[in-house]
Amino acid sequence: MKRPLAYITAAWYGDPCEVTEQAAKYCRAAYEAGFSPICPTLYLPLFLNDAIPEEHKNGIDMGRDLLRRSHVLMVCGSSITESMKNDIAVAQRLGITATTLEGILTVKRQGQR
Repeated sequence: MKRPLAYITAAWYGDPCEVTEQAAKYCRAAYEAGFSPICPTLYLPLFLNDAIPEEHKNGIDMGRDLLRRSHVLMVCGSSITESMKNDIAVAQRLGITATTLEGILTVKRQGQR
C-alpha cells in the first residue's frame, strides 16, 4: 500500500529531547492514520547548526522543499507559531491540503464504526 506523504508541523520549542519525543509521537500517529510522515525537526538538527545563519536558512529551504513534495500538511498541537503559519501559507499557495492531526484521526475513527 502506497502511503501519501504528510509533512508534520507543530510548535517546536522547549527542550530538544522533548521536541524530538513530541515529533516522534506526531509521526507515529500520522503513520497509524495511513500516511508516510515527513518531519524535518526529527533529523535536521542532527547535522545542521541552527545558530549558524546559513545553516538555519538551509534548514528552512530543505523543509520547504519537503513540504512541496508532500500530499498533505498535517498541523499538530494546540498552538500556532509564525513558522506554522508560514507552512500553512506555503501549502495554500501550492494547493496542498492543510489539515489537523486531530481532524485526520476523527475522520479515521468515523470510518471504523
